[in-house]
Order: sequence, then C-alpha cells, then structure tokens
Amino acid sequence: MKIAPSILSADFANLARDIRTVQEGGADMIHVDVMDGHFVPNLTFGPGMVAAIRPVTSLPLDVHMMVDDPEQWIPAFAKAGADTMLIHVEATPHIYRAMQLIKDHGVKAGVVLNPGTSLTAIEEVLPIVDQVLIMTVNPGFGGQAFLPAMADKVARLAKLRTGRKLAFTIEVDGGISDQTISAVAKAGADIFVAGSFVFSDGESPAKQISKLRAAGK
Repeated sequence: MKIAPSILSADFANLARDIRTVQEGGADMIHVDVMDGHFVPNLTFGPGMVAAIRPVTSLPLDVHMMVDDPEQWIPAFAKAGADTMLIHVEATPHIYRAMQLIKDHGVKAGVVLNPGTSLTAIEEVLPIVDQVLIMTVNPGFGGQAFLPAMADKVARLAKLRTGRKLAFTIEVDGGISDQTISAVAKAGADIFVAGSFVFSDGESPAKQISKLRAAGK
C-alpha cells in the first residue's frame, strides 16, 4: 500500500512546509494535479511548480495531467522532475504514442480513466504502462464524494492484470478516506491518492496517513 497525498489540498502559501510534513508523516509519494482549465474546469499547476517542489522532497512526484493535448507537455514535466506522468485516455487520440513518449524521457508512464470510461479503452496500452489510475470521482476539483461503483472497476482491472500476467500498479484518486479506502484496497488498488483527508483541518497529516493505512489493511 502506498499513500500519495495530493498537494491540491495543501496550503499553497506554505507548500514546501506541507510537503515536508507529509514526507515526515509517512507518505510514499507526492501527487501533483495538473489542470489546464480546458480538459477540466479548474486551473492549477504547471512545470514550474514541479521544478520548484522537486528540491523540497526526496519522494517520487506523481504528476497527474488533466490537460488537452498532453503530449506537448511531456518534455517540460520530465525536465522539471516528474517521476511518473499520468495521462487521461480521454485527452488524446494517440494514447499509445503518449505512453511511449513518456518512457522515452526516462519517466514512468501511467494512463488514467474517468469514471464513465470503460476499461476497454486502455486494454491495448496495458502491456507498456507502469500505472493505471482509476478516477473515483469526476476529475477537476478536490473534496468530492467517492463513487462506490468504481471499486468494481478496480476489481475488474486487477483481474485483467492477473489474467494477462502484467505488472502495472493500480492507483485510485478521489474521495479517498478512512471510510472509503477499504473497498478499493480489497478490490486490488496499490496506490491511494488522498488530498482533503490528509490535509484536513485539526488533524496532523501523519495521523491521517496512519488512519488510511489502518483502514486499508
């Protein structure tokens, strides 16, 4: 089990402090939500932000690209220090080429599925990807409610992985808390993105991360 706090829910005025806090609190990676205001309605971080936080942490940077025409951004995010780049299958007609391009830049490649997109959309790229991210909310904003039906989608993906003897990791993102993590952990997820829950008011990130690990066993 790996916990990936999303800095979308961190204090932007104290971002370096919050990243160090979750690293000290037991996080396994840092999830960076990149949004362009087109593919999703929100607007967030660019390559400059990734470059700025790269020296702050030794944890892997898990860069989730919610952008149109994602291929054009791959070189910049690779140069900025991304360890994994995750691209939505819905954002490009050339998802196989996009995965290859990420790998050509020495970065782990991940493909992302929105809640309404079938697993069949990514079957052809599964042999070449390092991660598959199943959105457990509709992308664009933090703090949304977990979609319970996505646990079955994770289970079907895990079965597909086993049946085809593949080695990609399964990541989930959206509404993950100590109340929802068990369903997707039992279904076969390996990486759990949590923003609002980890950075909740009144509780330390270390305590919240511990709660996730306990609930996900």
